[in-house]
Amino acid sequence: MPKYHIWTIGCQMNKAESERLASQFEELGYEPAQAIADADLVVLNSCVVRQSAENRVVNKLAALRPQKKNQPNVLLALTGCLVDSGMDTLKKRYPHIDYFFKPGECPPWLEDTGELSIPHHPSPTSYVTIMQGCDNYCSYCIVPYRRGRERSRAVAEISEEVSELVGRGVREVTLLGQNVDSYGHDLTGKPELADLLQELNAINGLLRIRFLTNHPKDMSDRLIDAIAGLDKVCEQINLPVQAGSDEILRAMNRGYTAEQYINLVNRIREKIPGVALSTDVIVGFPSESETQFRQTVDLLSGVKFDTVHIAVYSPRTGTAAAELEDNIPLVEKKERLEIVEKLQEEIATEINARLRGETVEILVEGRKRGKWYGRTRTDKLVFFSNNGDCWGQLLKVRINKTSPWSLQGTVE
Repeated sequence: MPKYHIWTIGCQMNKAESERLASQFEELGYEPAQAIADADLVVLNSCVVRQSAENRVVNKLAALRPQKKNQPNVLLALTGCLVDSGMDTLKKRYPHIDYFFKPGECPPWLEDTGELSIPHHPSPTSYVTIMQGCDNYCSYCIVPYRRGRERSRAVAEISEEVSELVGRGVREVTLLGQNVDSYGHDLTGKPELADLLQELNAINGLLRIRFLTNHPKDMSDRLIDAIAGLDKVCEQINLPVQAGSDEILRAMNRGYTAEQYINLVNRIREKIPGVALSTDVIVGFPSESETQFRQTVDLLSGVKFDTVHIAVYSPRTGTAAAELEDNIPLVEKKERLEIVEKLQEEIATEINARLRGETVEILVEGRKRGKWYGRTRTDKLVFFSNNGDCWGQLLKVRINKTSPWSLQGTVE
């Protein structure tokens, strides 16, 4: 039986697309290979959001050259955000790669099979892409140029997929889009994300719903009300702020001020008590002064996010920000990164410590290093020991140990 291997880097959308590619290959009679060297078909699912991610992809592509030389019959393919309209350039640069196809699309040799298959044996939690592309064009972001303009899937189509996933054992879905708050504006009748959430909330057997990523300028009060009012929608919101300086936010083309962002956070917390908030921050954006960086630190200190994803700015060719001078030294960028990381570790330590002695409900996702693990509705990672089969179960766990990154407990 032929074997396939999919190497994936990057966002949750890449992971969702790789899962569906795997299902498609298995329908064609392939079985998974643990190592690239053992595969007859290799797909690299790439990411170029940061230079570090692109470097890893380029290195992996180079590492495939000897394999192609020694095994000329192995089929090599590249997808993800490294693949854009300039495929001729990619073909010249990587002649050992047989196929290139854009993110979210079917491989060229499978185009007559229609859409990619949903996972046959999914985990209890599954990603579901509800839209592709982005119309915001933040000055630092390459994604709109690689995934195109916003395109939403129909409510009925998404509902059918989620129902099928539930029938295959899924208990929680995370709805994905570059900007889920824009969902539906391109569809007949212009349904909103709140409408989709209400539709999915009615699916029997589905226990939890999450979604990401939100854009602060597009998140509506109606969506906040839906999160507050629908019992299956988790009290956890990813709301990227990127910077605390209005000047930097304008340079990033984010479309809101720090004050407007904080007002949005206050509305969310007023309507959804106990909500967990996560955010994204970029440090070292071109010309970011020490004062402007400190405004970001002050915002993080004031809001106190449960999770902060921090990145050092790296220019992406083709974006507006790439035309600016990347004038913050790397050593200074790393210093700012460490300041934010240290601050967030202190905040997360404080937030998570409040759960010590509390009983939380988790959905068990799997097993790692001899312990079961799952997440709370507020996305806290919890580990516990149990000799039974806990896969996909909702369990009550009493927390007896906390850290900034995870919790430990015992089943009640």
